[in-house]
Amino acid sequence: MAPPPLRRIALLVVAVIVAAVCVRLGIWQLDRLEGRRASNAAIRLGLQAPPTALSRLLAETGGDPDALAYRRTSVMGTYDAANQLRLYGRALDGRPGDHVLTPLVLADGTSVLVDRGWIPLERDPTPTLTGAAAPPPGTVEVRGVLVPSEEGAAFSQDDGASRTLVRAVNVHEIDARMPEHDLLGLALLLEEQSPTQPGDLPEPAPLPELDEGPHLSYAIQWFTFATIALVGYVVLSRRDRREDRTVGRTEEE
Repeated sequence: MAPPPLRRIALLVVAVIVAAVCVRLGIWQLDRLEGRRASNAAIRLGLQAPPTALSRLLAETGGDPDALAYRRTSVMGTYDAANQLRLYGRALDGRPGDHVLTPLVLADGTSVLVDRGWIPLERDPTPTLTGAAAPPPGTVEVRGVLVPSEEGAAFSQDDGASRTLVRAVNVHEIDARMPEHDLLGLALLLEEQSPTQPGDLPEPAPLPELDEGPHLSYAIQWFTFATIALVGYVVLSRRDRREDRTVGRTEEE
């Protein structure tokens, strides 16, 4: 039997490589789906617990971030408006804007980084936010949800401007840049506060959506592409063999 033509071998190699890459990408999307489901389960579990004062939560959990994540809590303190940060690029209902992160100094000297909510992109970006979005002075009671520190780098550059602009709520990195504060290892997503803001800004930011995202559909697409690559090889290979047999019979005649 004659060896297969080189073009058929090359086609097989390409089909196998394409299929392998597509399968790997499909498995990656399934891994992301499992991670999303685990995150949703953790959020639901935390939100189902009754609201508890932060001091009591810390005493019950020993400050374990996993046990504190997505628990509703309340805490009293004083905002440090001079050390506010802007969390860059967080849209709300399709409107471009930023979030305002403000340290809340507690009675024992520790601090909690409070995500006070969304401000529009065109608003004065100065860190003090001296307008209606400035935090209330004096003692404030904040009620909200504790959210885990994000893994991405908070500061993109090491210059003066970057000290007031962050791209991720990496509490540990922010804490290292604020020697005057001893930040809790989680941020507090504000839902309500007393006294309230004098104006409409910042708008409280919503909790993460508890959907599974597009990962399952993406995985199906990648597995479909892998199948198409292999089936396509079989179809083209059969057509190639038929053409070879036709050419062979013609030459014999």
